[in-house]
Amino acid sequence: MTIAVIGDIHDQWHPVDHRLLHQLGADLVLFVGDFGNEVVDLVALLAQLDLPKACILGNHDAFYTASEWGRKKAPYDHRLEDRVQRQLELLGASHVGYGYCDFPEWHLSVVGARPFSWGGRDWKNPDFYRDRYGIANYAESVERIATMSSKAAFRTQIFLGHNGPQGLGDQQWAICGKDWQPVGGDHGDPDFAEVLAIAHSRGIHIPLVTFGHMHHRLRQCDRPRDMVVVNQWGTVFFNAAFVPRVRGEDRLFCLVSLTLPEGAPHGGGSCEVVAIHLVTVRGDRPLAQPELLFARNPPVPESGSIG
Repeated sequence: MTIAVIGDIHDQWHPVDHRLLHQLGADLVLFVGDFGNEVVDLVALLAQLDLPKACILGNHDAFYTASEWGRKKAPYDHRLEDRVQRQLELLGASHVGYGYCDFPEWHLSVVGARPFSWGGRDWKNPDFYRDRYGIANYAESVERIATMSSKAAFRTQIFLGHNGPQGLGDQQWAICGKDWQPVGGDHGDPDFAEVLAIAHSRGIHIPLVTFGHMHHRLRQCDRPRDMVVVNQWGTVFFNAAFVPRVRGEDRLFCLVSLTLPEGAPHGGGSCEVVAIHLVTVRGDRPLAQPELLFARNPPVPESGSIG
């Protein structure tokens, strides 16, 4: 199957993107959040996508709500509007933050990590998580996500987060590495990492863990961020936060190729390919030039070719 993973959108999503996803052959679409600063209209557009999908909301999707600092900057009256709740209502069952979504056609479940994550070791915005979810700390967050994983129908599970899990490197260019002062350090989510370990111990098969938040371009370094990591169990960790995704006439899509054994109730399959497709719309047909980020079995160069 082909999975389109849409990184941090930051207001850059239009109706033409729905058509392009169809033309690129996406079977399933995963959105990692940060659609904009509580942009309800854009989320309403996403909700209209007529492909199987799962979403998780990011820190910007509660930008004016989650913290006292953000509420002071809000361009609307919280006594009259709840834009966070409106986004959740629009996305409905496709929002998997602290939840899950089953896809019986592939014997696959998508399990959501903690929504609205800012990343890092500190438990941020405690009032927000207490009031919205009744969760007070990392331990309770781990319990909630692990419970959702255990309730999901299938033993093959993709985990979807806004920020990635802790434990994937502490260099500034690591997949969740901190690239602001002081530079360096692992900015991954501790609860996400613990849940993945629990799921693995329960025999859950996890071919893919995908997320965003930590942008590809680094502030304090000339090299780009590492966007793919593979662990000892063959799980592919993919950070899809290529920002901006609209570059002139080009639009960026991340496509993941997943092989799944047919009718496998006990789980299985693997992530085979991760590639970026920069699509230029010319008339009614997109032109895609893929850049390979990961291949489980890389192609052998032809004799005489370079690289």
